[in-house]
Amino acid sequence: MLDQASRQTVLTLRGKGHSVRAIARALKVSRCAVRDVVERGSPEVPRIERLEKAEPHRQRILELYQNCKGNLVRVHEVLCEEGAELSYQGLTAYCRRHGLCHEPKVPAGHYHFEPGQEMQHDTSPHDIELGGKVRRVQTASLVLCYSRILFFQVYPQFRRFECKVFLTEACAYMGGVCLRCEIDNTHVVVLRGTGANMVPVPEMEAFGTRLGFAFAAHELGDANRSGRVERPFDYIDNNFLAGRHFLDWADANQQARQWCDKVNAKYRKHIRANPRDLYAVEYPQMKRLPIWLPEPYLLHQRIVDVDGYVTVNSNRYSTPPGLIGRRVEVRETKDRITICDGSREVASHEREVDPSGRYVTNPQHLPERGHSRRARGPAREESELLRLLPDISQYVAALKTRGRLGTTLALRRLLRMAREYPIEPLQQAIRTAAHYGLYDLERLERMVLRTIAKEYFQLSQHLDPIGDDDEPIDRGATADPDEPSPTPDGGDPA
Repeated sequence: MLDQASRQTVLTLRGKGHSVRAIARALKVSRCAVRDVVERGSPEVPRIERLEKAEPHRQRILELYQNCKGNLVRVHEVLCEEGAELSYQGLTAYCRRHGLCHEPKVPAGHYHFEPGQEMQHDTSPHDIELGGKVRRVQTASLVLCYSRILFFQVYPQFRRFECKVFLTEACAYMGGVCLRCEIDNTHVVVLRGTGANMVPVPEMEAFGTRLGFAFAAHELGDANRSGRVERPFDYIDNNFLAGRHFLDWADANQQARQWCDKVNAKYRKHIRANPRDLYAVEYPQMKRLPIWLPEPYLLHQRIVDVDGYVTVNSNRYSTPPGLIGRRVEVRETKDRITICDGSREVASHEREVDPSGRYVTNPQHLPERGHSRRARGPAREESELLRLLPDISQYVAALKTRGRLGTTLALRRLLRMAREYPIEPLQQAIRTAAHYGLYDLERLERMVLRTIAKEYFQLSQHLDPIGDDDEPIDRGATADPDEPSPTPDGGDPA
């Protein structure tokens, strides 16, 4: 079949008076084809009308497509069960030609940006090997739409704090900002609305104003609008992250910065230029950053616990012991945790990025070796004991370190002995125990009791216990030594 250009040529030559044979010989086509074009008198290619087997089942195909949840394989099976003689390839071709069960394709379109007009920011999840483990991270990137300069970093999570940190570093890397920063309706920046009706969070709007740009969002479903920043994510995943291993977050972001320097200096076929060369054209049109750019931070109010630590993201950071129980202000930046007592900085630590429950301790915040955290005076039992027996201070000090019982129990037992027993036997027993290095209070108490039994509780062997009339009975003066003594049960001896 002749195409439209050949048909137009046939009609032109016929209009000039050439015969069918001459036209067919010149175009090297059959005379029948030339006659057919001349008879039609139009250069349009006629459509071939063919009877399609799926045409009688058109309405049934639409119904089954809805019931089968868009599965054309199941649609074909049901049609065959109902007696339709139709191949699966014929069904799909019929649906494709007539636009059934397929969404019409929309042209991608093209967006042109002037130098310094727009930059685009977005995030995407990726898996990287960090510290010997595979971690899911959030990759944040920023691209200048005209020069295609790329900058990206990785974070364990992406909140407004991380967004501020990233945009601050990215704008510093670019050396300036464009007038507009295009985003994808992310909740990190968007307060309400989408597209042209998007209202940013006041916090993020103030942040962008301080840097010199305004946030804007593309319409829902218009993915091509943010294509400048979406396209490099696949390149990052399959080039930068492929086969790379990172020690920690700082190492990953440092390698990402070096990779961006390398990629931004390479020639790109699709733009037929080097991004660095285009950046030289765009840079004069970009807005300069302020002379002083404050570091983004998060502010926390914490009370120092009994161990002298404050908790931020499940990690604990030490403070000076004098702040225990007080409310302090904790400032969290990208790399540091700063603790302030009012307007005075009292501690600063390197920030732990992962919430791993780690203890971060400054050695200066620990008490000296051999001393407790708080300077404690002597125990109440020890003070009372030294008041009663001031000469045993050395023995008490040795007992606290060498005794078998705990310090408190040993002091309480020794204090009880000082209160219950006479002073002189107790002091004598303690001097003897100290001389021989004896710190067992059981043996010390037996020594005291042995001395007391000999010197303080000697009873007369000629006196009976006190009777009912409270008079001692002297049996030694009247008893006959030859008289047998009564039996224990009161009876006569046998």
